[in-house]
Amino acid sequence: MISRRGCALAAVAALVLVGSLWAFLGGWYGSGPLQKEAHFTVPNGASLVDVAARLEKQGVIGSASGFTFRARVFGGGGGIKAGEFAIPAHASASRVLAIISSDDIIRRMVTIPEGMPSIMVYDRVKAQTALTGDLTTPAEGSVLPDTYTIEKGEPRQEVLRKMQAAMSRTLKELWAQRAPGLVVKTPEQAVILASIVEKETGKPSERRMVAGLYSNRLRTGMLLQADPTIIYPITKGKRLGRRILQSEIQAVNDYNTYTMVGLPKHPITNPSRESIAAVLNPAKTQALYMVADGTGGHAFADTLADHNRNVAKWFAIRRARGEL
Repeated sequence: MISRRGCALAAVAALVLVGSLWAFLGGWYGSGPLQKEAHFTVPNGASLVDVAARLEKQGVIGSASGFTFRARVFGGGGGIKAGEFAIPAHASASRVLAIISSDDIIRRMVTIPEGMPSIMVYDRVKAQTALTGDLTTPAEGSVLPDTYTIEKGEPRQEVLRKMQAAMSRTLKELWAQRAPGLVVKTPEQAVILASIVEKETGKPSERRMVAGLYSNRLRTGMLLQADPTIIYPITKGKRLGRRILQSEIQAVNDYNTYTMVGLPKHPITNPSRESIAAVLNPAKTQALYMVADGTGGHAFADTLADHNRNVAKWFAIRRARGEL
C-alpha cells in the first residue's frame, strides 16, 4: 500500500516532469526574443552549431545550446540552407528553424537593361549596397544585359564577372548557330555590329532588318553613317541631350562611321542577346537606307530615290508635330 508521503512525492515528481516538459516545449514553440523583423544570413557551409551561435548573438533566439538540442530532438536540424532570410518578430525557435531550412531566401536582383553602356553598368553595380568591394569598368560589349541574382556581401567584381561570363556563353552559343555568308567574320565583329543595331532601333521586330541593312552597307563598302557612333566618343554611351553638331559629324576617330568605312574599332554599348542573334541571322533584304517613320520605327528603302521620299514624309510628320 502506497503511503500518503509516497503519493505526495509522486505528485511532486509528476508536476516537475510536466513543468520541465512544458518549459522544453515552450522553448521550442513559444515566442522568441526578437523584437522586430530582421534579416539573418546563413553562410555557405555553416553548421547548425555555428548558425545557432549567430542566431543567439543577433537576439533571434535565447539560447544557442537549447536551440541546437531541441532542433536535433524535433528533427530537421540538418537541412539548413545558405542565404539571407527574413525572420519575423517573436518567431519561435521552431519557426526560425523552419525558415532557415526553407527556400524562402531573400532574392536581390540587379538588372542591366538592353543597350546599357559600360560606364552605366559600373554605376549600377557600384550602387548595390548589399555588395562589397570595388570593381573595374567593364570593357564595352562584354556584359550581357539581363537580370542577375546577387547575394548580400557578394563582391561587386564577382557579380560583374558573372555578367561577363554570361555574355561569353551567349556569344559562343549564337556564333555556333550563325547563318552562312555573314559580313561579320568574328564574334568580336558581331558584338560591334550588334551594339549599333541595339542603339539604332528600339523596336524588337526591326532588329533583323536593321542588321540586314548594315550588313549590306558593309558588304558594298558604304559608310554605315550610324548616329550613335558619333555620340559614343563624346558621352561614352550616355544620352547626348542635344542635337549633334556638324563638327562632331565630321570628327575622325575610332568610332565615327560618318568618316570611316567599316565597323568602329570597339562596341558602342552592351548589346542584348536578341541584337546579337539578329546580326548573326540578318534579314535577307536589299535595303541600304532607313529613316524614322513617326511610329517609333523606320521606313526602309533599297534606293536613294525611295529613301529621299521617305525622308520627305518624315519631315512632313515633324512639321505637323511642330518640331520644325
